[in-house]
Amino acid sequence: MQLLLEKLEKYLVYATVFLLPIALLPISPNIFTPGRLAVLTTGVGLLLLVKALRVILSGKLEFQVGNLDFPVLLLALAYLLSSILRTPNKMEAYLLPGTATAVVAGALLYYLINQLGATEKKTLLSIFLSSGVIYTVLLLFGASGVLANIPGLPAALRSASFTPDGGYLPVLIFLVSVLPLGIGMFISEKDMFKKVVSLVFNIIALVALAVCIFQMLPGKPYSPRFPSFSVSWNIAVDALKQSPVFGIGPGNYITAFSRFKPISYNATELWPVRFATSHNFYLTALTEVGMLGFAALALLVFSVYKSLKREIKEGQLANIGGNAAVYSLVVLLILMAIFPATALLTILLFILLALFAKTSHTSLHLTSFGETGTSSRLPSLIVSVPVIAAVLVFGFYMGRVLIAEVTFKQGIDALSRGEGQVTYDKLRGAIRLNPSVDRYHSTFSQVNLAIARNLALKQDLTEAERTTLTQLVQQSINEGKAAVALNIQRAGNWEILAQTYRAIMPIAKGADSFAVQSYTQAVALDPLNPNLRINLGGIYYGLKMYDEAVSVLELAVATKPDLANGHYNLAFAYRDQKEIEKAIQQMTLVLSLIQDKTSQDYTTAKAALEDMEKQKPAPAEGSETLTPPQGEQVPPLVPPLDLPEESQPPQGQTSPTPSPTP
Repeated sequence: MQLLLEKLEKYLVYATVFLLPIALLPISPNIFTPGRLAVLTTGVGLLLLVKALRVILSGKLEFQVGNLDFPVLLLALAYLLSSILRTPNKMEAYLLPGTATAVVAGALLYYLINQLGATEKKTLLSIFLSSGVIYTVLLLFGASGVLANIPGLPAALRSASFTPDGGYLPVLIFLVSVLPLGIGMFISEKDMFKKVVSLVFNIIALVALAVCIFQMLPGKPYSPRFPSFSVSWNIAVDALKQSPVFGIGPGNYITAFSRFKPISYNATELWPVRFATSHNFYLTALTEVGMLGFAALALLVFSVYKSLKREIKEGQLANIGGNAAVYSLVVLLILMAIFPATALLTILLFILLALFAKTSHTSLHLTSFGETGTSSRLPSLIVSVPVIAAVLVFGFYMGRVLIAEVTFKQGIDALSRGEGQVTYDKLRGAIRLNPSVDRYHSTFSQVNLAIARNLALKQDLTEAERTTLTQLVQQSINEGKAAVALNIQRAGNWEILAQTYRAIMPIAKGADSFAVQSYTQAVALDPLNPNLRINLGGIYYGLKMYDEAVSVLELAVATKPDLANGHYNLAFAYRDQKEIEKAIQQMTLVLSLIQDKTSQDYTTAKAALEDMEKQKPAPAEGSETLTPPQGEQVPPLVPPLDLPEESQPPQGQTSPTPSPTP
């Protein structure tokens, strides 16, 4: 039995490492992260169960101790503690983007790989390279359009932009990091089959690298785009001021980005984008897990450096065939200091750490002996049973989380097919299975809102239809509020709730004030986003509160002076405030900011300027992207719906951020 469990443990490690690069499971709208995390956690969980059973049967715990064990443990603890103490919505830390799961489960995989012997690690390396061959072939098939012509594949695989890790940059980092392993195996391996595997990987990887580099050239559609180092550094520093030890929480970077990005970011072409990661892995870690996590990461890098220095001194580094893991690990650590990292690259880091680590064998006897000389397995049970129980409980909750994600994906797929009832039922089912995911609530809110708006367009509603409309509106509000409650510091959640209130303003009393409250809170959490202020100003404008509209829109212009639509909205607010000279000045700025003088936007703005100069404030029509501030285009409902008392937005927990100055 012991021998069987030992073999099972070894093959589970092989299977987990093999599946990770190619685990593109259609269990989520995002096929790259949840599937890999599911494979990782399932593999680690099964390995822990087998390990616990071996301890019970043998009465002793045998394990390998590595020279990198402590920094890896410290890094995993930092992410675990930060996710518990700081991440508002735990599902973001554990499911998507799943940063905490990738690090904690990756660290456990590191320890489990270290239990293999030197020969078994070589076998693991060849298995990993075999998976790398499939990974690379998937990239080439996707780039050449082969996958797009295979019916039955998930839509994400057939997309023209498909890569096996969501972009050409992470694929390039993966291949550059793994290539030294392939070269080293080809040089040192005597087994012909393994030599052929490494050769095939090396050849295909070089071709794939050329494809990645070509697709990432400046001006190409897939050229990588992420915030600059200076922007990322400013965000990290401000986040540390809020929580220096544990950071803002794993998976919560987008909140820090919205709150702390500098005004200089609005001068870049990326200004409308909210990023979920920093310029590089290290700055992301510093922001999300604070000084504790960054110190653990620095200690890990320093430990690798010390081991590397020792190997250089001993002359071992010259043998690339026997020390390929050193080169791969160093390359990956350097690239992660330059670029962001995906979940797969984070897991790859722990795999390479295990292949690089030097280990020694240790054994603990967990058998006690009574006065009569009889042995007892009680100590081994005390050690193993909690592990087994924890794995089983985790497996139950993980299964429920994954079923909810599958159900959510089925709802999204039904939505794309126009199957309204199926969409409604699936999204409601996903929320029932896992109510802790704000994505589910936000999407369900928008679905209810879309149905309500279509019903509101109907003439002469019956009492039953008015009741249904009221229920749909209330459900949309409730789901929007639920999303906000799951992460009350997320500007995007407040924005969705505000859009919901704004959409029902023509048909529900009190929705206008709720929309103002929600947009105000969104602005407080993303103070340099001009679009939020433009939308808020538009609500004030629609309510004929021109002084308030002007105040808000002036700040929108201050946050991004080169945004034509901000000046365009402000011009109309000035016009109706009877400040016609200021209105003309703003509309003149609009014309100067529009680059294409032959566009419909330019014609529209020019006509509006001419009208203002004649003091005839009739708004221009037919604009492509320049839209005057206005209310929702839904016919007013007579009489309007009466919203229940619980329809008001939640109380914000973040005090307003000081307004920016030009």
